[in-house]
Amino acid sequence: MDNGGEESIEAVAAARRERLRALKAAQELLNTPDADADNQEQQEEEELDNVNMKFRNYLPHDKQLQEGKLAPPVLPKFEDPVLMAPPPEEKKEDPFLNIAPKKPNWDLRRDVQKKLDKLERRTQKAMVTLMEQEEAKRRLKEDGGENGVQD
Repeated sequence: MDNGGEESIEAVAAARRERLRALKAAQELLNTPDADADNQEQQEEEELDNVNMKFRNYLPHDKQLQEGKLAPPVLPKFEDPVLMAPPPEEKKEDPFLNIAPKKPNWDLRRDVQKKLDKLERRTQKAMVTLMEQEEAKRRLKEDGGENGVQD
């Protein structure tokens, strides 16, 4: 039993050593610079140097960067359809012509208006009664005159 256990431990250890060696080899391959990697780095540096900057709202002081200044965009003119057709013109009156100052006693009339309305009604009633009395007197005279002539 002891032999079988020791052999299995040695086999596991040997397998582990092999895996570690494979990992180290893979790491060395990643860390070593290749010719392709150098070319990629050089191309990235050249792209950074040749970056074309565009300025819309900023005017740079550097003459090389001023070439990147963009012209302001041309916006299409907005045409409002409501303003396209002018409304029919109405005869407009000057509002200052109709302004008239209030009479100096307007506040007194406002306060007394209820009493004046009551008096107006009473006056009308009195005039009606006076007219009725006059009409009655006239009839009496006519009736009295007719009775006197017939007698």
